[in-house]
Amino acid sequence: MEQSDTSPIRVLIVDDDPAHRALEKELLDSPAYQVLEATTGEQALSMLILNDCDVVLLDKHLPDMDGDETCQRIRQGLGLTMLPILMVTGNTDVGYLAKSLEAGANDFIRKPYDPTELLARLNSAANHKRLTDQLDSAESLLFALARMVEAKDGTTGDHCTRLSHISVVLGKALGLSGENLMALRRGGVLHDIGKLGIPDSILLKPGKLDDAEWHLMKQHVNIGSQIVGELQSMRLTKSIILHHHERWDGSGYPGGLKGTDIPLLARIFQTADIYDALTNERPYKPAFSKEEVIDIMEDEVARGWRDPEITATFLDIVRNNPAALELPKTGNDDLGQHLFNQIQSTGVIDWCKKDLT
Repeated sequence: MEQSDTSPIRVLIVDDDPAHRALEKELLDSPAYQVLEATTGEQALSMLILNDCDVVLLDKHLPDMDGDETCQRIRQGLGLTMLPILMVTGNTDVGYLAKSLEAGANDFIRKPYDPTELLARLNSAANHKRLTDQLDSAESLLFALARMVEAKDGTTGDHCTRLSHISVVLGKALGLSGENLMALRRGGVLHDIGKLGIPDSILLKPGKLDDAEWHLMKQHVNIGSQIVGELQSMRLTKSIILHHHERWDGSGYPGGLKGTDIPLLARIFQTADIYDALTNERPYKPAFSKEEVIDIMEDEVARGWRDPEITATFLDIVRNNPAALELPKTGNDDLGQHLFNQIQSTGVIDWCKKDLT
């Protein structure tokens, strides 16, 4: 979403025919393109949750759902209204094509297609998207600012990336929809953006906060929810930002919500956040082992702090498939990372840290 003009165009090819995918990959075999592949509509939706793409080449006929339904779910379920979708089809019937346009397709590539035409349309769609992204940069700026909050207190950007990934893994295990998984992914980056409104004297205090300071610190969830509150695309993520410090027994903040009154997405995200905090080294603690993490999280359930069912599902992943919680080495394009890296390259973040110490 927040690429530079010189970065590779990220293309998702969605086609169950390996021959067609191979042909399209061959045409896009250049440093100018980065290609991802999906063979079903569901797989395409999953990949778009975890990856920011510039263009989708979507075959009209897929084994699980047709291209029109896949297109609708990309638009409505994932909220990706500006992502260019080029429908690939051999049918030339006007009514048939009109149905795809109504579903949200931007253009058509007819089989058998001319390679020059395919590349021209793909490049045109990608360039238009990048121009639109630059003009409508509110979300990109929010993601980058949220990463600056993490950088200021010495936490690397990987923390945000890990939280996005772990939350989505847990959300999938719980059978969440694509729209909810996208909210979790965004929440991983934006959950603490409200700390922009907390004084550095409190945010960076090395010792324990007094009662007055702690009262101010807790306001970051309210501030964060207000920051994103006007963006329609953040309506589900807003509940994560506001309620990820609630506790199952009602002893959390800001609302003192209990049990299932706490929004489901907030409970899922909180589980991922706790796991990441326990498994990574911090200035005040070492990274705990898998066995220690399981003991601590089960103890917090026993204390009444955490959702027992969500925690049980998550710990099943920890015990039986811990590799799923690790960040993939490639293919995970994180929200706000490019813009954050550009800001960081100016040295302003290191300067701010130095000025505050």
